[in-house]
Amino acid sequence: MTKKTALVTGASRGIGFAIARRLGKDGFRVAVVATGSEEKNRANLDILSSDGTDWIYIQGNIGESLDRKRIVSRVMEAFGRIDVLVNNAGVAPLVRADLLEMSEESFDRVMGINTKGNMFLTQLVAKEMLNQEKLFKKRGTIINISSCSAEVSSTSRGEYCVSKAGVSMLTKLYADRLAGEGILVHEIRPGVIATDMTSKVTEKYNKLIDEGAFPIARWGQAEDIADDVSAFADDHFLYTTGNYIDVDGGFHIKRL
Repeated sequence: MTKKTALVTGASRGIGFAIARRLGKDGFRVAVVATGSEEKNRANLDILSSDGTDWIYIQGNIGESLDRKRIVSRVMEAFGRIDVLVNNAGVAPLVRADLLEMSEESFDRVMGINTKGNMFLTQLVAKEMLNQEKLFKKRGTIINISSCSAEVSSTSRGEYCVSKAGVSMLTKLYADRLAGEGILVHEIRPGVIATDMTSKVTEKYNKLIDEGAFPIARWGQAEDIADDVSAFADDHFLYTTGNYIDVDGGFHIKRL
């Protein structure tokens, strides 16, 4: 029986690695995409091997057109199909600047990776999915990892908020375009997750948790996101597309 293949971007550490590891344990062959070298990420790749996961590593930047094409070509050469795409790769601003001081260079960098990169990588992968034989209940699944920042204003990193709102719209666009082809598209909006990206603001979020800002009063873990990706990637949710799920400890709830 043909094994399913998952392509996971930003998968060398944090949320992306947790997703890659979970899908590997679910029986997927996994294409791990990250900007660093394979040797730099050897420790986590060895964990995938110890799990028994069939994986390949592809170094590339989804913000670059040639890299996007090379990534997809490499996966197709190695595995012959892509059943699940997880658009996890993303960057935060290098400097948290007030909205009135945000630079065009920072805006272009964040949008180029978080929104443009995901838009056009999805375009390439969707075309491959359309050309491959439908062996399972779906022709393919696309899962976009956006953020609660798609809805929540943060004026010290406006470019990040705009980029994630864009990811939410591309979820709807591709869901609309691909539903009739048997390809389903979902979005996951993480809240405050314990990763390298949030490590510099630990004190801020610890205070918010202590003050009751989150109904589930703890930090989210990368595995919390991976669990939801696993559910979307499996043959569940066959009558839903273009939707999102908040994985934020209830932070999205409007409360009095």
